[in-house]
Amino acid sequence: MEIRAELKTIRTSVRKMKPLIDQIRGKRVEDAQVILQFLKQKNKTPLAKLLKSAIASAEHNFQASSGNLKIKSIVAEQGPTLKRFRPRAFGRAYEIRKRTCSIKLALTEIRPTIKKEAKELVEKTLSDEKTTS
Repeated sequence: MEIRAELKTIRTSVRKMKPLIDQIRGKRVEDAQVILQFLKQKNKTPLAKLLKSAIASAEHNFQASSGNLKIKSIVAEQGPTLKRFRPRAFGRAYEIRKRTCSIKLALTEIRPTIKKEAKELVEKTLSDEKTTS
């Protein structure tokens, strides 16, 4: 099961967003929230909101527990660029590009796995029960 969430046209560049995204990629959701809480960059706010939205979506639509969720993938892509002009000498104008980005987030549910020793113990007890009966 994969839970997707997307945030479009954030008023920050991909270049500034990627270092934040790299810190939480592949982490458990709870760990990612703690990491985002203690970062100093202002760009953490939309990222934290997106993560919170994806968690709420998983809990509501798929009845998944937030403790069992992990960030499967998170990608920042360039969005539309706003173009502004700055007046310069001799009637010229320089273009200022105000870049935006969009973020795509995918969460996955972690399935608890049985360790090898536990499996062997279960198989052994089952075989002992069969031989005794």
